[in-house]
Amino acid sequence: MWSFELLIIVTAVFLLAGFVKGAIGLGLPTVSLALLTATVGVREAVALMLVPSLVTNVWQAVSGGAFAVIFRRLWPLLAAAGLGIWFGTGFSAAARPEQLSGVLGVLLVVYAAFALLTRPIPAPGRWEVLASPAVGAVNGVLTGLTGSFVMPGVPYLQALGLPRDMLIQAMGLLFSVSTIVLGLALARHGLWTADIGGLSVAALAPAFAGLALGQRLRRHMAEAAFRRMFLCGLLLLGAYISVRAFL
Repeated sequence: MWSFELLIIVTAVFLLAGFVKGAIGLGLPTVSLALLTATVGVREAVALMLVPSLVTNVWQAVSGGAFAVIFRRLWPLLAAAGLGIWFGTGFSAAARPEQLSGVLGVLLVVYAAFALLTRPIPAPGRWEVLASPAVGAVNGVLTGLTGSFVMPGVPYLQALGLPRDMLIQAMGLLFSVSTIVLGLALARHGLWTADIGGLSVAALAPAFAGLALGQRLRRHMAEAAFRRMFLCGLLLLGAYISVRAFL
């Protein structure tokens, strides 16, 4: 049964995560996963963020007129990611929670530092046919282990040189496929229960409330500055999760 403390934590986390996504167009799964890992544990965090992540990312994936074009180009990446998630979740079920938290913390630090400090990776060019399944497999295994969808998939999609709207739709497609496979894999290993599922569904309300608030305030914000603040906060949170897990 849900405790009052857990309800307050989940409401606050998804309100903030939705606000970040509304303000800069990304970050709901990453913010919710990081904050929930720091408060209730990594396995619970992964399960709780599934429904809000799926709903928001499916909407992102189908919004726009390039779904078929993107799917034809990215299906090797998506297929490999799905297989990687299936195997990665098996490793996750056998690992200790502090090990998973440590890996997640490192991934968050790497992602935030990469976004803040480095230039985009080079386009794969004629190697895309080999690079896409390789990147998808690595992304999938790390997703299965930690619930984080971002590395190395997001930098790779950015390197493909897609127009902005297509890039956003492509990320939504990768995240949607990853969320569906992750949910099935968690259920297979008994890590997705009716109790957790109900709370994940309930998290939709604060997530969409935060999303609406972020979108409303977006026009009054300097988006680039807010994005840097978000990445700096994610960097510090990832470092905190890593240090706490490894020590």
